[in-house]
Amino acid sequence: MTAATAFKGLKPILYGGREVWPIVEGGKGVAVSNHASSGAWAASGGIGTVSAVNADFYDDQGNIVSQVYDGASRKDRHDQLIQYAITGGVEQVRRAFEIAGGQGAININVLWEMGGAQPVLEGVLEQTRGMVTGVTCGAGMPYKLSEIAQRYNVNYLPIISSARAFRALWKRAYHKVADLMGAVVYEDPWLAGGHNGLSNAEDPLVPQDPFPRVKALRDTMRAEGIADSVPIVMAGGVWFLRDWENWIDNPELGQIVFQFGTRPLLTQESPIPQAWKDHLRKLDEGDILLHRFSPTGFYSSAVRNGFLRNLEARSGRQIPYSKVEAGEHTARLDVGVGNKNFWVAPADLQRARNWVAQGHKEGLRTPDDTIVFVDEAERAVIQTDQKECMGCLSHCGFSAWKDHDDFTTGYLADPRSFCIQKTLKAIVHGEDIDQNLMFAGHAAHNFKTDPFYSNNFTPTVKQLVDRIMTGD
Repeated sequence: MTAATAFKGLKPILYGGREVWPIVEGGKGVAVSNHASSGAWAASGGIGTVSAVNADFYDDQGNIVSQVYDGASRKDRHDQLIQYAITGGVEQVRRAFEIAGGQGAININVLWEMGGAQPVLEGVLEQTRGMVTGVTCGAGMPYKLSEIAQRYNVNYLPIISSARAFRALWKRAYHKVADLMGAVVYEDPWLAGGHNGLSNAEDPLVPQDPFPRVKALRDTMRAEGIADSVPIVMAGGVWFLRDWENWIDNPELGQIVFQFGTRPLLTQESPIPQAWKDHLRKLDEGDILLHRFSPTGFYSSAVRNGFLRNLEARSGRQIPYSKVEAGEHTARLDVGVGNKNFWVAPADLQRARNWVAQGHKEGLRTPDDTIVFVDEAERAVIQTDQKECMGCLSHCGFSAWKDHDDFTTGYLADPRSFCIQKTLKAIVHGEDIDQNLMFAGHAAHNFKTDPFYSNNFTPTVKQLVDRIMTGD
């Protein structure tokens, strides 16, 4: 496709020393954005993104290697995780770079709050010199991102959800490495899939128009002397470019690039299992839930399937307690907790008895001085997953793991959450899509109504990129 035929005369941008189309494949962690999808995206002239979050690698026959965590301690298993992640990240980048054939660009994506983020990022970059154009990084405040990028001479693209967050990063660190800031990714916290950067001051139920938020980001960048040629990447809720026509060549916003995270899931190169692809076609508006069950502590958006409904139900079977008789806590809890001395409100005692009568006989304490009631099988799964923790997060609410210092968050492990590593590995490798976490953006319902996907059509990445570039 030429610039003359692209939507609204959309023009290539200069990135990493070459011209690329201003469209990015959003990175989706734990083996979803792999070499096949990202390499094909780059080969089509855009910016492909390899996820370096616990990526897959392969044996001599090309089969995915099962990543077994058999270390005796969490720290041992965490060290295994880091080595697996580096091996997988390097493998995926090399394969994507080969597929790209010198076209477009290859970025890698990491989450700053993943366990061992810095050694993983450094390990991948060390072994892929000359292949990676840039590093996108969010899920936290990655102050060290710029200095790491400088050491390996790659661009860095911080992922933020507000001008305030960007300004904090710029003032503390990024101004020292201004020349390598390839772009700033604005990830809409109400529309993007995966983990979202909602602040405590923002209402998860009241989405805000992204335009003034992105304009505020550009105003902040200009105030810091950052040229308009440094793009802002609009991420989250992007489906048709025609819906964003007033953003293109808009002097208020400067250079804008568009990121597509959800649409590349339904391509021939996408590595997700067929059942997941088929389910994407069935989603209606409202089927994506912005929730706070993630062990990261962040809000995140995913398909409201049986997995999330179970977490909602589990948290619904929850009552506050006190270890002493005080205030409204005047009834001794006599179910679910053995002979432990817990006091609850009389009405909550009755609720607990009802849950136990329904089979939810096990009471588990949370770090918020509440007790949730689960059945015996669910308790066994929770406790096994907590015991087998491999430290995939820098701070994990579910297992109380921390990847540094004394290796504990200091809080009680939270049974209302789940092992995110386990479920994301399971769903991408073909296990039950209804009983595992299925990330998706809030625009996913468009698969059902967009005529491009009618008659069960599944495009190649090249066909998808060509379609996107027409405005549709």
